[in-house]
Amino acid sequence: MATKVPSDIEIAQQSNMKPIAEIAREWDVLEDELELYGKYKAKINLDIFDRLKDQPDGKLILVTAINPTSAGEGKSTTGVGLGQALNKIGKRAVIALREPSLGPVFGIKGGAAGGGYAQVVPMEDINLHFTGDMHAITTANNLLSAAIDNHIHQGNALRIDSRQIVWKRVLDMNDRALRNVVVGMGGKPNGFTRQDGFMITVASEVMAVLCLAEDLMDLKERFGRMIVAYNMDGEAVTAKELGVHGAMALLFKDAIKPNIVQTLENTPALIHGGPFANIAHGCNSILATKLGLKLGEYLVTEAGFGADLGAEKFLNIKCRYGGLTPAAVVVVATIRALKMHGGVKKTELGEENLESLDVGFANLEKQVENIKKFGLPVLVAVNKFMSDTDAEINLLMKKCEEIGVEVALNEVWEKGGEGGIEMAQKIVEITENETPNFKHIYDVEESIKDKVNKIVTEIYGGKGVNFTNKAMKQIKKLEEMRLDKLPICMAKTQYSLSDDKNLLGAPKDFEITVREVKVSAGAGFIVCLTGDIMTMPGLPKVPSANKMDIDENGQIVGLF
Repeated sequence: MATKVPSDIEIAQQSNMKPIAEIAREWDVLEDELELYGKYKAKINLDIFDRLKDQPDGKLILVTAINPTSAGEGKSTTGVGLGQALNKIGKRAVIALREPSLGPVFGIKGGAAGGGYAQVVPMEDINLHFTGDMHAITTANNLLSAAIDNHIHQGNALRIDSRQIVWKRVLDMNDRALRNVVVGMGGKPNGFTRQDGFMITVASEVMAVLCLAEDLMDLKERFGRMIVAYNMDGEAVTAKELGVHGAMALLFKDAIKPNIVQTLENTPALIHGGPFANIAHGCNSILATKLGLKLGEYLVTEAGFGADLGAEKFLNIKCRYGGLTPAAVVVVATIRALKMHGGVKKTELGEENLESLDVGFANLEKQVENIKKFGLPVLVAVNKFMSDTDAEINLLMKKCEEIGVEVALNEVWEKGGEGGIEMAQKIVEITENETPNFKHIYDVEESIKDKVNKIVTEIYGGKGVNFTNKAMKQIKKLEEMRLDKLPICMAKTQYSLSDDKNLLGAPKDFEITVREVKVSAGAGFIVCLTGDIMTMPGLPKVPSANKMDIDENGQIVGLF
């Protein structure tokens, strides 16, 4: 009889966690720099940067992936497992991950704490509220929303055009009914009636600002630059003009500090911030990344979704603002997902199919090519499943060899750090023998159209870009406002290199249509929207929340 594989939460609940104060001590965090949130999680005071400023930085390892499929790729799991494996072979490695959003936790996507025997713990806390950072983001965002409507109600000295308010309210929950709402109903005491809408908290520019800020004062200054509306003359109105950017910043007196937890094997994990990867830049905070580089010889971090979205933004936006250079990039793939890219239905993935694997490999090949265009060394990590046959594994290894990329089998989900030793050894070898020649794909001084065109042709493999009339008018407006010399943040489907989620593999000769262009002036990037990107997801027919419960002893069940 086959042994039942424990669920992620069952594995997490059986783990032997150390007190987080003990983990912190082992990794050179002083007692006065640690702010405990119970026994197993804490925040690290930013004063630590002054003490460690002369400490050399470790090596930055970015984990990314092929375009995601419903078969799963295991990017977070691979990142956690790689950190554990590096420590197993005698290296000091720290992990930096994004914070989960409650919407996907209760919806369908799940959390962001890894899986199997490559998880961060306490898993329940991380996925449910954690240390309150999401609350701070939600509250600051909605304080600004309240200030906008109150300003109009109290006389509108800034002459805000209520038809051109671009700031939306947020909630950390999937709730499609709130995508479009009407506020101010009920007569004169309740303000002016206007159409509004909600986004999920992680889609807020406040989240993007948190993840790109250098310190609390930089955070406040960025809040002040955020554009919330336009006045009757078409001029931008900012949070600073409404006078609430200071109040927003004080809500972050604790939230700006990186959170520290641990993996199942007691590797320290910094979990801080988590903007949506398809509409924002999809990376944890620069502060957590830089702290991890000071604490370890290696800092393993991730970028959202596939390399065409997450890694492109990590390298063109986050690295640009943070002055970061990865030592190497890991591209995660599974044979199951590559077969889906080759046309196999999800129900048939358990059957050997070399032909579809061969066709689907084109997606992995393109993502490897993309990373090499940035001048960075690459390792392919094949996340192994029990259904993978020897013939499929051999074919994938052979094809990786043909395109000249290092490859390692990855069994960290089943075996923890032990299952990632080959991967860790190859990363060490790559970073010791190869020097990155890091370069950005575009220069921020180029025009918006030229920057977008380079992303589409160089990274997506398309032949060009179509801009709608609306997008062209918005580009002209940004040029007039002198806000066009910023990095580009493409908002598109994560499932395809194109803007059509059904075009799998590595499509050719397609064009991307940019339907809307807007600026996130506080975060410091220009968002180009393609396709139909949802900033407020909905719940599925059977949400994950339906399977979750808690008993009289406080034991949680059904959380993955």
